[in-house]
Amino acid sequence: MKTTVRLPPLVTVDGSSLVVEIEEYLASLPAQARITVPYVSPLGSTLQPWNAGYPAPRLTLLDRLTHRPARPVPVSAAGHLRLTSRYIDAFGWLQGAMWDSAGRVCLLGAQAAVLAHGYGTPATVTTARVQLMEILHATGRPVRSPDEYNDRPTTRQADIHQLLDRAAARAQHLGL
Repeated sequence: MKTTVRLPPLVTVDGSSLVVEIEEYLASLPAQARITVPYVSPLGSTLQPWNAGYPAPRLTLLDRLTHRPARPVPVSAAGHLRLTSRYIDAFGWLQGAMWDSAGRVCLLGAQAAVLAHGYGTPATVTTARVQLMEILHATGRPVRSPDEYNDRPTTRQADIHQLLDRAAARAQHLGL
């Protein structure tokens, strides 16, 4: 039995050898296995930045001249809560500290990061935290702050995402 060893193709700067290899592979497939249209899986999506769908804060000429930060992007309390959940998902979740050297954050750290990145105002964050407290008390988890709930040994990251989702739904329902 004769075996042939296929050496990996040389990769060119423009990646053309990779294209050739992919085309050869696709040509070797049976006709029914070839897909003629792009396939988008209903079970997943492409990776997006945590602030996708929201414009980035933009510096005006006056902001540049006076060396001040850009005006914050207006977001609702519901939008702030959704961004907080996305931020935790993107950078990781933490208990017992606001953030760590790896970039992971707790609930309060994520809210502070969303605010620091220029989304919403301190009033937005206060309204969002009130909504978190309303959900915690309505679901039988009386705590003094959402941070106390975040740091409980029984709380998991999924619990935080569920809390943020429920609070965002409540805030949107109330028009906050």
